[in-house]
Amino acid sequence: MGRLGPTEIILILVILVLLFGAKKLPDMARSLGKSARILKSEAKAMKSDGKQDEAAPADPPADKTAPQRTIQAAPGDVSSSRPVAEPTDHTTKR
Repeated sequence: MGRLGPTEIILILVILVLLFGAKKLPDMARSLGKSARILKSEAKAMKSDGKQDEAAPADPPADKTAPQRTIQAAPGDVSSSRPVAEPTDHTTKR
């Protein structure tokens, strides 16, 4: 119990084709794969940012002009990349 055999998998695929239509399934699979690539690249970027934060000195430099970073939707996808401004610390000393 709990295992899917070839008969059950074929039955599930037939139901999916009947529900969504044969034309929409490849588009859905493509968008799911693109979403997975985006998630993977963002997770990788967050890990590398975390390593950079650990190695950063306690006091940041006084230079206020930080370079913009470019985020790409998928590896190798240049058409949808856009520059984003990095968040800055706006705390004031009184």
